[in-house]
Amino acid sequence: MAEADTHKGDDYAHFMEQKRFLAHIEQGLRVANRQIIHERIEALSTDAILAFAVSVGRLRARYLKAAFELAINEQGDPPDRAQIDELRTRREMYEEARAAFEALREAIEKGYIDIDSLGGNAKAGK
Repeated sequence: MAEADTHKGDDYAHFMEQKRFLAHIEQGLRVANRQIIHERIEALSTDAILAFAVSVGRLRARYLKAAFELAINEQGDPPDRAQIDELRTRREMYEEARAAFEALREAIEKGYIDIDSLGGNAKAGK
């Protein structure tokens, strides 16, 4: 029984060592991401983020409008290649913008990007 208890203790010690290692790696990633992003984006305002969100919404609307225009073909004809290409282009533009906005949201949550208006000009993630 003592051997089993020792083995459990070794497993727990190894587990805790892994957790410390991963926490150290996460801190290094946080510092690196913050530094690299700050070289390109110092701080953002609420207005800039909202403008970005609105432009994503516009791209979504254009994509949906193109989809509905295909669906409302009164003659029942299938869409032509140009219409399909246009729909695909609008979808790709919307999806890329949405993915970029999600990347921005994640960067803000992780403290990689400062937000000018948070806490009386306090920096995010600090």
